[in-house]
Amino acid sequence: MPVELNGSNLSIHDVEAVSRNRDNVSVSKDAWQRIETCRTMIQNKIDAHEVMYGVTTGIGEFSEVVLSPEQVTEFQRFLIYSHAAGIGDAMVEEVVRGAMVGRINVHCHGNSGGRREVTEQIVNMLNRGITPIAAAKGSVGACGDLSPMSQIAMAMMGEGESIYDGKRMPSDVALESAGLQPLELQARDGLAIINGSNMLTAMAALSLCDVERWLKYQDIAAAMTLEALNANMTPYDSRLHELRGFQGSEKVASNLRRLTEGSEILAGAGKKVQDAYSLRSTPQVIGAVRDASKFAREQVEIELNGVGDNPVFLPDEDRVITGANFQGTPIALPMEMVGTGMSMGAVLSERRLNRLTNPALSAGLPPFLTEKAGMHSGLMVAQYTACALVAETRILSHPAANQSIPAAADQEDFVSMGMTTTQKTRQIIENCYGVLAIEMIAAAQALDIREGTPGTGVHAAHQVIRKYIEHLDDDRALFPDNDRMVELLMSGELLESVENAVGALD
Repeated sequence: MPVELNGSNLSIHDVEAVSRNRDNVSVSKDAWQRIETCRTMIQNKIDAHEVMYGVTTGIGEFSEVVLSPEQVTEFQRFLIYSHAAGIGDAMVEEVVRGAMVGRINVHCHGNSGGRREVTEQIVNMLNRGITPIAAAKGSVGACGDLSPMSQIAMAMMGEGESIYDGKRMPSDVALESAGLQPLELQARDGLAIINGSNMLTAMAALSLCDVERWLKYQDIAAAMTLEALNANMTPYDSRLHELRGFQGSEKVASNLRRLTEGSEILAGAGKKVQDAYSLRSTPQVIGAVRDASKFAREQVEIELNGVGDNPVFLPDEDRVITGANFQGTPIALPMEMVGTGMSMGAVLSERRLNRLTNPALSAGLPPFLTEKAGMHSGLMVAQYTACALVAETRILSHPAANQSIPAAADQEDFVSMGMTTTQKTRQIIENCYGVLAIEMIAAAQALDIREGTPGTGVHAAHQVIRKYIEHLDDDRALFPDNDRMVELLMSGELLESVENAVGALD
């Protein structure tokens, strides 16, 4: 279904729909009117030879250099060339598409100053499947994501490279193949494309979609492990969490109760008075991650629906205001918190995995969940893999948002490093999926061994896992199982099956 943009209604899931599912985009009639009104104001000021940053002046340290009327138009092309200075592998296609839809939504406010033709080109490229190649490294997240956004602008001009119909090719060939013409930049057009933190915000939006799903999977994995270890369920009593008052904690405890409802295993005897922290602290720890991700989503959606430009044009007042709305810190800081929180979640998952595989802690389960210990090693080394992923997430949790390095001869002397933040957070999330996948494989193995029928939600999860991953009898190579389990989580099938059984998880 098409996503209509008007500057104020873009959610992280809309970004995902366009970026990953390739839904079309459109622009509301009112937004087109705002874009055209703003452009008329700017053109009047250009014709009157007013001094405007980035329009009739240079940028950064060159902001005091006033351009001649003959230079104003040509400057935009050179601006794009000079700023397309990234390095390394291409940015993931879905992130580039997310940046494009985010930039269109900024234009919808009618404060960016680009011509209607600029916005139309981005819309048409998205809808016809042209994705510019943009280097993954080179943005410091202030003055926007200038380097990768400049490669988007180049593709719009028919320069650089793009992906079209699944193939990498020169952008002019891609445009021609899609029935589009290269865009010729005029005054302000170039800066209207590149001057915002749209790339890092797109990556943050897509990452948060993955985090929301991971948090539900985390509850499913935890419930499976609680069943497999015959846990004491007292710590998940709703009254306990209501007394403290954190919403995330209440939701996790509620999910765990629903997933394990009807369990024969948990109805049995032989429980400890208190289980280890990695079990009974799950609502408090993961609840905190939930609360952090909720805040991050609020910040990202503010940015998706805000005006991230410099300068900002106010047609109603016939004014131009210079500032720093391109600054990526409002996204970088909450995404640092999400990355750190997810790494904590990975630690918790690995500790639960350890309790499943360690015979001293597993409430009677065989060593490493193999019933042929000695001859076979079972899931011993799968836990090593989880440890390796956890170690990397801890390293990646070192903050980037406080790592500013001054740029542009100290005119831009504080930058957000928001791209670095969102890139490392994205890797943390990928690792967290891996750790959780291994825990779920182990929990499924333990449930095969443990006598009794698990709760409704856990039973549904176990059945889906067994559709794709066989019980481990004799040892076999485990890496295909691990990869397959991650693919299963990303597909959404397991979550759908569980929610069909118990209702939508909080």
